[in-house]
Amino acid sequence: MIENKLNNMGNGEEGRGTGRDAKEEGRGEKREQGFKEKEEVKKKRGRRRKDEPVELVNPKDQNKYFIDVSKEPENKELILNMLVQANQKELGREITFKDLVFAALPKLSQKDIERIQESCLSEMEKVERALSEFNKKNETKLTMGEFLVRKLGIN
Repeated sequence: MIENKLNNMGNGEEGRGTGRDAKEEGRGEKREQGFKEKEEVKKKRGRRRKDEPVELVNPKDQNKYFIDVSKEPENKELILNMLVQANQKELGREITFKDLVFAALPKLSQKDIERIQESCLSEMEKVERALSEFNKKNETKLTMGEFLVRKLGIN
């Protein structure tokens, strides 16, 4: 047996271990595989490339919200004026936009939400909605063209 070890040592089969037995080496492989799995799941940071698909986030999982008002100077001015007015005080911490939003959200009524939904519709979506309401009301199956001819009174 000693001769076998001596013979095998020369050809590199034994004696070059990592100092771990077979069980530990197996665990190491599992650890490495687990680490690779975690790497694949980890979200990439930085700018998204143009050819990459957009990842949809479930609104319940979203923790941060960003509002870009750079192209809406009236809304930016409104926000800044509200913040200046809210922070004209002697004591207490600075009031932030987050504080204003949390104070305003509970005061939104169902009518306000419906008005916001209406303002988000394009002109074509409004026409499509009118068509579906007309079809429901009159129990018909008009196409968009037929509906527009009828509504506009074109022969």
